Amino acid sequence: MKNWLPYLLGTALLGGPATALAEQAPTDVTRVVPSSQAQVQLSYSPVVKQTAPAVVNIFTSRTVRTRSRSSFFDQMFGMQRAPRERVESSLGSGVIVRGNGIIVTNAHVVKGADELKVVLNDRREFSAEVVAQDEETDLAVLRIDTNGEKMPSLRVGADTSPEIGDIVLAIGNPFGVGQTVTSGIISALGRTNVSDISSAIQTDAAVNPGNSGGALVNLQGELIGVNTAIFSRSGGSNGIGFAIPAELVERAIDSALSEGRIVRPWIGARTNSVDATMAAALGLDRAKGAVINELLDGGPADKAGLDKGDVILKVDGTDVNDDSGLRFKLATLRPRETVDVEYVRDGRNRKARVRVDTPQETPPRDERKLEGVHPFNGAVIVNMSPALGEELGFDPYLEGVMVLKVRRGSAANYNRLRPGDLILDVNGAPITSSRQLESILLSEPVDVVWDVQIDRDGRIGALPIRYLPPQN
Repeated sequence: MKNWLPYLLGTALLGGPATALAEQAPTDVTRVVPSSQAQVQLSYSPVVKQTAPAVVNIFTSRTVRTRSRSSFFDQMFGMQRAPRERVESSLGSGVIVRGNGIIVTNAHVVKGADELKVVLNDRREFSAEVVAQDEETDLAVLRIDTNGEKMPSLRVGADTSPEIGDIVLAIGNPFGVGQTVTSGIISALGRTNVSDISSAIQTDAAVNPGNSGGALVNLQGELIGVNTAIFSRSGGSNGIGFAIPAELVERAIDSALSEGRIVRPWIGARTNSVDATMAAALGLDRAKGAVINELLDGGPADKAGLDKGDVILKVDGTDVNDDSGLRFKLATLRPRETVDVEYVRDGRNRKARVRVDTPQETPPRDERKLEGVHPFNGAVIVNMSPALGEELGFDPYLEGVMVLKVRRGSAANYNRLRPGDLILDVNGAPITSSRQLESILLSEPVDVVWDVQIDRDGRIGALPIRYLPPQN
């Protein structure tokens, strides 16, 4: 009987087509002992040798200041102890994606770091700088100075089509023990419950703390994902790890290098996932898509003719299963790229051509530092816009005048004004711009009784005015 085992195992390791296996493999495969040394030595080693030099360790440090508790004698004599400082260190992994020293990793790996050190596979160390980072996609792009030397790098396989069951390798620095390679398969694709903007690859390759930012590669040596999270109650690998897909990684790299920041296109529409109840009401045969709840006037979706209640099913040929999947797909597109959007309205399937874009700063922020004899003395205010909302991590659909900063010890601070407060009304006048608010504050008499309405975290109420600074 012909020995089919070496052929089957060798073809699987080399990523051979499944159709060839189906056509040539007999149905009664017998388990046999390998008959040659070559069969015994089937290994992932060639892929590891090709990819491992491009995976780096990232060490970060940041200074944390904490206030010391004052003793009774300190308080009695009006003394205050100086804050204590300590240095916190953490570790992660990264992948060199350009031979000139461009590295991609997770944003949470470098968040708040005062110092970044990159250690290569050959133990050489480099200082690194952050080119751009984005917490929503959990991606960061770093740069090291290679002095003209070309570094080993991985090709980002954004044009590959990974499938469930494909063999993958995870390379990183778990628990700081040093570079480690684990193997597994792709367990699932398009996981959208990992983050707000996600369509993650799920793998059973062991991913542990320290693997964050490391490489998930296929057997062709291509980077198909950046490891980002594990699902575990114990903190260790339980066979469920997640990676950010290569198409989003490539877009983040291009954006960081061309614009100095990671931008995520949008269509100017607030959407929600369609559940089973909503699907039945809308005449859909299953829970799928993202329903539009709010449109930005003059935004891309509004210009393309979309409306509230429309259910987006596909963007650029990609199925949209839920709201997170829609945001992921948009994040992989280039600003000002025009794509086909398929949607349902009144039970009928329709199409629109939408020109996606980045959130715009309209109106201009017009940042103003408020001074004078009024309850806002010491506050910095801005006009909200979609671009500013995205930049600050606020709802991009917020409109109006927002408090950006509050100086300690100022009248605004004493009146408990907080960053993020939206100023709605001052003495009966609705507030529409930072210029108008400043004009109202400076024109009111000093002895006026102030009536201020604010929106704080969605709750509207009166600001209790308790103190005004003395007039100079």
